[in-house]
Amino acid sequence: MSWQETITALQKGTMRAATPNDDGSWTVNADVKEAILDVFRNGNNVEMAGGFVDKHNIPARAFTVEDGVRMVPGGSSVRSGAYVASGVVIMPPAYINIGAFVDSGTMVDSNALVGSCAQIGKNVHLSAGVQIGGVLEPIGAMPVIIEDDAFIGAGSIVVEGMIIRKRAVLAPGVTLSSSIPVYDCVNEELRPRGADIPEGAVVVPGTRPIANDWAKDQGLSVQCPVIIKYRDENSDRSLALEDALR
Repeated sequence: MSWQETITALQKGTMRAATPNDDGSWTVNADVKEAILDVFRNGNNVEMAGGFVDKHNIPARAFTVEDGVRMVPGGSSVRSGAYVASGVVIMPPAYINIGAFVDSGTMVDSNALVGSCAQIGKNVHLSAGVQIGGVLEPIGAMPVIIEDDAFIGAGSIVVEGMIIRKRAVLAPGVTLSSSIPVYDCVNEELRPRGADIPEGAVVVPGTRPIANDWAKDQGLSVQCPVIIKYRDENSDRSLALEDALR
């Protein structure tokens, strides 16, 4: 497949960097990421309108009313090769990078980043300042995946191939990566590093003490995510979005 075909397929959503399986697992498509790297290798830096310089083959996308995407004025950009479904709202300034997949009904709020190859499900809310990490290399690495109906609170950071399962909620300021342990206070367990965030989990920022004696003497602690509950009717009501906003 040529790099032109790669861009077209990614943008149409017929090619994805990772795909869901029937058992709920996800499979990385290394060929897709290799194809994206090929796009960069075949691109030449050119001057673009507005004083920008970038690869000639991945300019910013332009949307029409027929696309069904609400791209609000004010400095947002979606790179070629990113899939954005009808019904997505993009508030300024936001950025969606090549290889990303953003499904219908999702809100990408101000100052939010959807990194390369990240997979965002249906009816997800990415609040202001959310950072969803991207990944191209190593090509076999899992991208960040946010499944349907998840709510990612303002200023949260999700990186290193973390999977946020359906209907999960991250409170503002949560940081998730494969190296940070997650404490589940409902099931009273320490989840393995890099484990996904379970369906319907409500995660808040927490802290845990550092184990060595010197750190204890100084009263030091480090950040950790804490699952404090699982979604119920009260949670759903507090997260409801007005249809008028869309």
